[in-house]
Amino acid sequence: MATITRTPSKTWKAIVRKSGWPAAIKTFRTKRDAQDWARRTEDEMVRGCYIMRADADRLLVNKAMERYLKEVSAQKKPSTHSAEQQKAKAVKAALGKYSLAAVTPDIVADYRDQRLAKGKSASTVRLELSLLSHMFTIAIREWRVGLTYNPVSTIRKPTPTKGRNRRLSKEEEGRLFAALDRYSNPMLGWVARIALHTAMRAGEIKSLTREQVNLSKRVVYLSDTKNGSERTVPLSKEAADVFAEALEHPIRPMDTDLVFWGEPGRDGKRRAYEFRPAWHRTVREAGIDNFRFHDLRHEAVSRLVEAGLGDQEVAAISGHKSMQMLRRYTHLRAEDLVARLDALRA
Repeated sequence: MATITRTPSKTWKAIVRKSGWPAAIKTFRTKRDAQDWARRTEDEMVRGCYIMRADADRLLVNKAMERYLKEVSAQKKPSTHSAEQQKAKAVKAALGKYSLAAVTPDIVADYRDQRLAKGKSASTVRLELSLLSHMFTIAIREWRVGLTYNPVSTIRKPTPTKGRNRRLSKEEEGRLFAALDRYSNPMLGWVARIALHTAMRAGEIKSLTREQVNLSKRVVYLSDTKNGSERTVPLSKEAADVFAEALEHPIRPMDTDLVFWGEPGRDGKRRAYEFRPAWHRTVREAGIDNFRFHDLRHEAVSRLVEAGLGDQEVAAISGHKSMQMLRRYTHLRAEDLVARLDALRA
């Protein structure tokens, strides 16, 4: 049964006790609100569908997201964890002061629309919403927060943007690598050539150690990949030559096994070569518009297909798990297919 009492602070406390259920307590400004809540709570207990919402009322999105990053995100790959920390900043800035119980689909939809209005891409907003949604799922299923549903699951997600189809022309390739070769650190050109010749991801190239490169067999063994699957990448003669030059670099330091190394940090620890700042400057200097480092991987995959390799062979080299994702990375030039069509007729 319910007990309604006046508190010293002039509010009304409702206490509902029912056999088989923990006591439910909540404070209201008016007696009428306390009575209404008590009746609803008793009815839900009778029907067996009562959910304790106190934790959801008290737990703010800020605190919930911090807990998620610490307990869930931290168990993922370091690159994924770092990316989710960045996405969480936008979510906490906009929704951090709401309690989990106060977040409704309307509030989430407003967040989506405001982010898009600020010029954020549909893909960025989708990833932020995915992070928020998973946080609510964990809160409901594992933290046992008293929520009846995930407010993110019911809203419309932004339409995914079309995959990039930026190809590198022969003229652009010449200008690009001429500019890269003029840069003071030869590793910048080596890293770019490896990406173009092997279709490896930037993170995979940066983390390479000498033990992973077998020039006698002309392969590279990758254990730390984006999708978590190990793979062995065959090397073309051009790629093997680049690796040989990099491994024989006369000023290689003795305190690292990395193929592409950087300068020691403030802690004295030497990490992988961070090439992106120099890459961005060099691409601008070469006068090449709208070209990202990851586009080298796109270019490499497309060239493998144009060379006549089958989907399974290309996927084995690039590490794509699904043919659908592989097709997103494959953009064939129609003019390059003309000669092959003529060859079929011959």
